[in-house]
Amino acid sequence: MQLLLTEAALARLGPRLAPVARDLDVVTLNRDGVFKRNGEAIAADTVDPEIFWLSLDSFPTGMMPALFGKVLQGTRGRWAQVFSAGLDNPGFRAVMAKGLRVSKGSAQAIPIAEYVVAHAFSLLHPIEPARAAQAAGEWKRLSFTEIGHSRWLLVGFGTIGHEIAKRLRPFGAHLTAVRRSGGVEPSVDRLAQPADLPALLPESDVVVLACALNDETRGLAGEAFFGAMKPGSILINIGRGELVDEEALRDGLDRDQPGHAVLDVFRTEPLPAGAWQWSHPKVRVTAHTSNGGDGTLTRGDDQFLENLRRYLAGEPLLNEAARSEVGL
Repeated sequence: MQLLLTEAALARLGPRLAPVARDLDVVTLNRDGVFKRNGEAIAADTVDPEIFWLSLDSFPTGMMPALFGKVLQGTRGRWAQVFSAGLDNPGFRAVMAKGLRVSKGSAQAIPIAEYVVAHAFSLLHPIEPARAAQAAGEWKRLSFTEIGHSRWLLVGFGTIGHEIAKRLRPFGAHLTAVRRSGGVEPSVDRLAQPADLPALLPESDVVVLACALNDETRGLAGEAFFGAMKPGSILINIGRGELVDEEALRDGLDRDQPGHAVLDVFRTEPLPAGAWQWSHPKVRVTAHTSNGGDGTLTRGDDQFLENLRRYLAGEPLLNEAARSEVGL
C-alpha cells in the first residue's frame, strides 16, 4: 500500500509516522518535482498511491498540481487527506468523482479565528487614530465601541466560526451565526438562516464571511448586502474571494457601508499590482495568510496521522466529506 506526501511533510512527521505506517510504501514529492523513496529518486511512472496527504505546504510551493495529477491519473487511489476546509476547488470534485474518499482539514481554524478577532478588535478600538494623534503631538481623547457592546454576524458556522465564537464569548460580544442547518448552538446568542441576512446586517458591527463557496454563496456580498450594512461596520472575508462583488464593496466603502474591510482572499490571487484594494484607505489586504499560524502545519499532520490510523484500522474517518459537498 503506497502513501504519497511532500518531502517536507515527511520531514515534519519523522518518527511519528513509523508506528502507524510501518508496512506502507512511503513516496515523497519535492519542490523540484522529483519523487523519492527512502531518499532516492524514482521514476514518476512507478508512483500509484492508495493514500495521499495533500498538506498545506504543497500549495505555496507549487506542488499541488503534481499531487492532484497523481491522484487523478492513478489506478489505486482510495483516500486523500487534504489541508483545506473548503472543497470549492474543481480538483476536489474530480478526485471524489473518481471514487476517492476525502477528509477535510481543520488545522487552520485556530489561526484564522485569531486573525479575525485581532483585526476586528484593532478596528473597534481607535488604535490607528491614537497613533496618528501621537504622531501629530496632539492630546486627543477618543471614544470607542466596547467589545462587550458589539454585535457580530458570522456568515457560515463551521469549524472556523466555532473557533471565533470560542474567543469572543469571554468578552461578552453578541454573536449571531448564519447557516442553512438548524439545531442548537450554545456558543452563539442566535442561530439564523441566510434569508435573515437583510434584517441582521443593519444591526451588526462586525460581519465575518466564513461560509463555503458554492452556487448559492457566489457573489453573496453584493450591492444589496452592502446597502444593508450598518454604517461604520467592519467586513472581514476569510472565506473565498468570490463571495464578494468587489466593485460593490468599493462603492459601499465610499459611503461607509462598511466602514472598514479586512480582506485575506480575493477573486484573483495574487492580488494584481494596481488593484484598488492595495491603496484604499479603508481596506486591509493580507495575502491569503490568515491560516499562517505557527501551529497550523503540526495540527494538520496530527489530523492526518489520526485519520491514517483510522483508515488502516477500518474505522470511520474524522471530517470525511460527503459527495454532496462537491455536487455529486
